[in-house]
Amino acid sequence: MNLPGAADRQWAGTGVDRRAAVAYGVALTAAVLMAPRISLAQPAERVRRIGWLRVSGAPGVRTTLSEALRELGWIEGRNLAVEVRHAEGQREQAPALAKELVGVHVELVVAEAPTAIRAAMQATTEVPIVMAWWGGPDLVTSGVIASYGRPGGNVTGVDMLLSALDAKRLDVLRQAVPNATKIAVLIHDRQAFEPQMPAVREVARKAGLSLEIFDTRGSSSYNEVLEAVARSQCQALLVMSSPLFGRDNRLIVEAAARARVPAIYAPALNANQGALITYGTTPRELDRQVARQIDRILRGAKPGEVPVEQPSRYQLVINLATARALGLVIPQALLLQADQVIE
Repeated sequence: MNLPGAADRQWAGTGVDRRAAVAYGVALTAAVLMAPRISLAQPAERVRRIGWLRVSGAPGVRTTLSEALRELGWIEGRNLAVEVRHAEGQREQAPALAKELVGVHVELVVAEAPTAIRAAMQATTEVPIVMAWWGGPDLVTSGVIASYGRPGGNVTGVDMLLSALDAKRLDVLRQAVPNATKIAVLIHDRQAFEPQMPAVREVARKAGLSLEIFDTRGSSSYNEVLEAVARSQCQALLVMSSPLFGRDNRLIVEAAARARVPAIYAPALNANQGALITYGTTPRELDRQVARQIDRILRGAKPGEVPVEQPSRYQLVINLATARALGLVIPQALLLQADQVIE
């Protein structure tokens, strides 16, 4: 007769079969070991779908905006999909493209510049619209929003304050060339730039300056136009804020250098690359503001309750090497105002 061992004696009188209990324990241990593997199998991250509407400039979403969204955790191909519609400079195409975006059920539309923004507003009153960026007249008086603090409706975004910035650039240019009496103004579409002109004209009036408008006919005409500026009685050039001029900034800077015309620009091109003076904010800073608003809306905020933002940082950069090449002496008072002076 086999005597029970110590392990068998522990089960004596319990009514439980020892072998069955051991088998159960082995199965339970295996289940516990498998549990972490099961818990790691998380559901796929939800992909949010937004639209990008642009009339001119480079196709696709601006790199600065993509980078800013990535910093906030929104990554194309992982949890973000972007439907792009680009009018390739044909403004009349913007309304149809805006309707296309609404038709593919995007969660919000990011629209750049007034033409695209108004087209998006015509296409929907329900889908959130984020302005990236507004560059037209006052948003309230033009009926786009109810107020900057509480825009109402389905529109919010960033207002570049272009008219104020262009006026400030003219004032800086006046200080850089204090003997100037006549300033050239570079545009590429009189109707489009008219909302930006009243503030510029007011600065000119107060300073006793006369203005002469020079209208370009595309990228190939910059040399011709800058030569015309050089032949005129204008002593300096204000390059108005424009996505097109931002794209072609290098071409304009090179043409101004050849024509020996002192000019001030928006800071799309760093003064390290030859621009005499740049003043304003940068696309990177503006797109960080836009990205924060997109993030808020995707996380549940209502666009009508998200305040419209304005540029929060401005930078004045002066290139003294360019000034010397032009035979221009920048007044010390203006140099002291500069955030950066390039020797």
